Amino acid sequence: MGQTTGMAEPLKVRVGEHEQVTALHYAAAGARAGVTVLLGHGAGADQHHPFMVELAGGLAARGLDAVTFNFVYTEEQRGTPDRAPRLEACVRAVLERVRTHAPLAGNALVIGGKSMGGRIASMVAAGGDDGAIGLVFVGYPLHPPKQPHKLRIAHLPAIGRPMLFVQGERDAFGTPAELAPILDGLRPRPDVHVIPWGDHSLKVPKKSGRTQAEVHTEVYDTIAAWVQSLLPKRRST
Repeated sequence: MGQTTGMAEPLKVRVGEHEQVTALHYAAAGARAGVTVLLGHGAGADQHHPFMVELAGGLAARGLDAVTFNFVYTEEQRGTPDRAPRLEACVRAVLERVRTHAPLAGNALVIGGKSMGGRIASMVAAGGDDGAIGLVFVGYPLHPPKQPHKLRIAHLPAIGRPMLFVQGERDAFGTPAELAPILDGLRPRPDVHVIPWGDHSLKVPKKSGRTQAEVHTEVYDTIAAWVQSLLPKRRST
């Protein structure tokens, strides 16, 4: 189960000289892993969408500090996403705010997000100035629906760090089968977790035999375990 935004700490983030967005810090519960997972939202919703709230809350419940944020266009309640450079600038501003936020100081960093949010994080990571130890993508938008020739992959080889793709089997923006030959050429070779019957939002039909809550729990468990695998093994005393 996820947390509500009422349980998250709001952070104001200055983007450039004249714009500001809001981020939300979902504090890690229990034994803290010492990792902050920064998650951008998809193109059609903001950080208050139930999927984003539950994802962040689910990771926080598993010992990870999770931070979501609005891009400038959603903070200003505009429907159309900004161009990539402005979206990337927003991610960089949030990264800087996270680095200087006292409760998160010293944490390792993983970046990514849902659909567009994950793609923009990957573009920032390809620039090499993000400081992340890994990236997590939930429904990576490999291409626009019904346009498989318009691949969004040119920057991926420049990342050169561990990546996890959580992808629905029926994702119209790119199936795991479409991703496979592309990821095979990357080093280190990314991990892929397939959600059987899942669409771009990881929704599954009743005939899948699974509830949506079961699917979400699987997603949170998978991401949390993968993030933990990136950390140095703690020596027992």
